[in-house]
Amino acid sequence: MEIDPINNNTTDSSLSGLDSSSNDANTTTTTTATTATENLGEPLTRASEEQEVYPIAVLVDELKNEDVQLRLNAIRNLSTIAMALGPQRTRDELIPFLSESIDDEDEILLAVAEELANFSEYVGGPEYAHYLLNPLENLASVEEVLVRDKSVESMNKIVKLLNPSQITHYFLPLLKRLSSAEWFTGRISACGLYAAGYAKCSEEQQAELRTSFAQLIQDDTPMVKRAAAKALADFSKELTQQQLISHILPLFLRLTNDDQDTVRLLTVEDLVQIANMLSHDEARQYLLAPLKSLGQDRSWRVRYMVATHFNELCDAFGESITREELVTLFVSLIKDSEGEVKILSIGQAPTFAKKVDQSVVIEKILPCIKELVIDTNQHVRAAVATNISGFAPILGKDLTIEYLLPLFLQLLKDDFPDVRLNIISKLENVNQVIGVDRLSQSLLPAIVDLAEDKQWRVRLAIIEYIPLLASQLGVGFFDDKLLNLCLSWLGDAVFSIRDAATTNLKKLVEIFGHDWAKNTVLPQVMGMAHNNNYLYRMTTLFALTTMATSLTPDIIKEKVLDTVLQLVDDPIPNVRFNVAKSLEVLAPILKQDPTTAPLVDTQVADVLKKLSKDKDVDVKWFAEKALLSVQGN
Repeated sequence: MEIDPINNNTTDSSLSGLDSSSNDANTTTTTTATTATENLGEPLTRASEEQEVYPIAVLVDELKNEDVQLRLNAIRNLSTIAMALGPQRTRDELIPFLSESIDDEDEILLAVAEELANFSEYVGGPEYAHYLLNPLENLASVEEVLVRDKSVESMNKIVKLLNPSQITHYFLPLLKRLSSAEWFTGRISACGLYAAGYAKCSEEQQAELRTSFAQLIQDDTPMVKRAAAKALADFSKELTQQQLISHILPLFLRLTNDDQDTVRLLTVEDLVQIANMLSHDEARQYLLAPLKSLGQDRSWRVRYMVATHFNELCDAFGESITREELVTLFVSLIKDSEGEVKILSIGQAPTFAKKVDQSVVIEKILPCIKELVIDTNQHVRAAVATNISGFAPILGKDLTIEYLLPLFLQLLKDDFPDVRLNIISKLENVNQVIGVDRLSQSLLPAIVDLAEDKQWRVRLAIIEYIPLLASQLGVGFFDDKLLNLCLSWLGDAVFSIRDAATTNLKKLVEIFGHDWAKNTVLPQVMGMAHNNNYLYRMTTLFALTTMATSLTPDIIKEKVLDTVLQLVDDPIPNVRFNVAKSLEVLAPILKQDPTTAPLVDTQVADVLKKLSKDKDVDVKWFAEKALLSVQGN
């Protein structure tokens, strides 16, 4: 018998049987049940009790099984074991067993750390929740990062349940041990625990925690400093403003000047949090210089982080400081030598432009954008194409025409397809400001080039934007300039393009209406039904079937049905079974109108019966399937 120094309770070897190897597979059920229940420390003497405990005994046995999956299953069922044992035996036997079982697969340890987060009810409620800290403390020191992170997350949940006495007697000693652990993994985990229990500590204890956290920030190991930098923002939230200035700021400044760029980049998020807690004047006094330093850091990764959070930083510092101090920093970021930094800055630019005067946008930001339009990095130009339209609402019609439209048109002529696609996808913002007339003449050549691009994925991408363009350009411009292009895609050599083209026509019908479909599109699509190439005839069926759900029964009867029926005797089996599939879709639509419903029982059913006797197996199968569907409806 020994005394647990953490939980201050007596434990015995009631679960010692779990340390032995699993029972032989050939052992009888009775023997296994008896052995397993003896391992629980309380042999059963009655058959009913043996039957009740047997499933639990098996689970306990599996905790030490050689099979990883069985052990994992047992861990996932820890709550079942705990309920069977009861709170007292769970605290005295199961928890100590888990504390000692850290020499296992990482997957198992991760599952243990996850299960213990919600285990307080099984040890007797919040007043006994501190018992769970011991196994989690052990897990917080292992080498695997995922296990440590999960154990810290679970401990933070448990700490919320503890009262001040439990904090004093159990949590703070644990935190002290981890903070001073010889192996760095314990110190890393300690960093993530300071914020959780701080509010429940006395003033004296809080002072000790601040001192201890400061030591972690100054740790010699870069991994510990990174963990401290990551935890600094959450810890700062627990402090008073005065404590923040006197205790945290010196530590923060130390981190911003660290030799490791992986440490410095983490301070950017800390800076956002601390700036939000200070007044704007205090932020200017204490944080402006560190921000400028980080924004011009020698490591592009640090500058990347500043660019990522730039608008958050502007909000934290306030409008005045943003306009007076941060414009120059933003310009340096958007002109950065590293492409990734420029791309992030471009993404922040439209939102940042709203925070400063229009004159600043014209004089400082747009010249940078103009340079980036011809940047050698195609991904930078693609980012410009995505975000440049965001300036249009800020500048208004006249300034957009003067400053943005030339850049817009230049991007539409870019050699990189993604640049042109990004411009077209964001057309709506510019269209709302300056109108479609000024765009249409320059837009059309770019669309045609993309539509005929040798890369089929580029052609596919532009097809997806056609409905958006159609809604913006209007039916007149579309019929005159783009309709033939959309129809030409129906004959593309790539099936994905033909398939997308049929879906495109359906969306256009929804935009322009039934009459437009009846008078403009359907006659041209139906003309393909007589093409010598069977692929065109199949595409005709695909297009008519896809558009059918957006058409009225009258239009189906007048324009679509006859064309489909004409192909019933097509020499190609693939065309014939697609006739059957098409009729299966058309029949329910025709039945919606009493005037067209009789066609289903006559023409449609007759054709399907004919196809059901076809010599081709596939045609027969699809025809019979369609016939059952039609007759069933």
